[in-house]
Amino acid sequence: MTTAASLAHADINNLESLFMPFTAQRQFKKEPRLLVGAEGVHYIARDGRRILDGSAGLWCVNAGHGRKEISEAIKAQADQMDYAPSFQMGHPAAFELASRVAGIAPKGLDTVFFANSGSEAVDTALKIALAYHRARGQAERVRFIGRERGYHGIGFGGMSVGGIKANRKMFGTMLPGVDHLPHTHDLARNAFARGLPDHGVEFADRLEAICELHDPSTIAAVIVEPVPGSTGVLPPPKGYLQRLRDICTKHGILLIFDEVITGFGRVGAAFASEAFGVTPDMMTIAKGLTNGAVPASGIVMGRGIYDAFMTGPEWAIELAHGYTYSAHPLAVAAGLATLDIYRDENLFERSASLTPKFEALMHDMADAPNVIDVRNVGLMGAVELSARPGEPGKRGFDVFLECFAQGLYLRSAGDSLAMSPPLIVTESEMEQMAAILKKAIATVS
Repeated sequence: MTTAASLAHADINNLESLFMPFTAQRQFKKEPRLLVGAEGVHYIARDGRRILDGSAGLWCVNAGHGRKEISEAIKAQADQMDYAPSFQMGHPAAFELASRVAGIAPKGLDTVFFANSGSEAVDTALKIALAYHRARGQAERVRFIGRERGYHGIGFGGMSVGGIKANRKMFGTMLPGVDHLPHTHDLARNAFARGLPDHGVEFADRLEAICELHDPSTIAAVIVEPVPGSTGVLPPPKGYLQRLRDICTKHGILLIFDEVITGFGRVGAAFASEAFGVTPDMMTIAKGLTNGAVPASGIVMGRGIYDAFMTGPEWAIELAHGYTYSAHPLAVAAGLATLDIYRDENLFERSASLTPKFEALMHDMADAPNVIDVRNVGLMGAVELSARPGEPGKRGFDVFLECFAQGLYLRSAGDSLAMSPPLIVTESEMEQMAAILKKAIATVS
């Protein structure tokens, strides 16, 4: 059996064989950061060090690492049935998981379509939006509106509605008919805001101008993250999401919330839409759905969207879309076990109770060198540093490396350092994370 100890002493055969995702390949392969184990809120590095996980993996390990309940559920399912087709067939647990997800979703969102990643969920949501309008006789609704600095995965649909320049510049013209709202990052008025910033609701009014430019009857959907995470945690201004909701309702446009990061307790409720009191027409979910143990995602939608497809003969396929691994039995087993943990350990409520302490620790870094902003909402936050002249992102990357050297893993997004610890984190562990980050900021010039 391969163990963390044996992996720690194993030879690395050839680092050049792997083209790594979202990684500075040459820097990494000179000084590889290799993880060989995980438990609770810690990773175990190849050199045996325990590394605090300040990012819940990639925003996904909300219930902490090494949960036996999840691994045992996966094993039991694999022993019983390793795979089941999802085209024209089904297995009982898939329907149970859909019902469980619908049970904690905002009222009115009660139908779930399963996929395998956040990227797939976004592309699926966009396709459902197009098909929904066509099914209702509004085939002219073909435009999508995303947002600057938004991240919606790496499929061509997600990249097109996304607004992070580095993720788009190599890949051509994207989908046609896409426009973007302005981002809401307003350092001049909102720097060091605690929770939702006071200023910026008017950024949502740009949607009315976009509707006027393109004709709202041509717009299928608006998609935004309630809290953009990958760009450095940008909490929405007070009233902003409700304004988007009102404008979309006025013009018959579907509103999609990308809750891949914010779902499953990250902002102190099951979903950010619940925390902020704004219900979209669809949500994309992933990451925390299975605690990161098995890839899985979904689209949660209102019954009216589902019903719009239920026309024509009963033997005909209503939506020509799906994935080989939709509702994969092992992913479903992981999802059910994960939801049990969230419920039994009250982790969504725990997230809310930890928020004041997390906020205080984040804002304690406001006086550290080169810090120009601190942002937080729920158990997600970011410290933004001033960019070095001619080297945007380099200071943030250097702090990321220094944190890892000092025993903390977190995410760098340009010159922002993002924190999103597992929901099982203790106050003492959060204090350790914050202390390492603050020291690293001070160490890196």
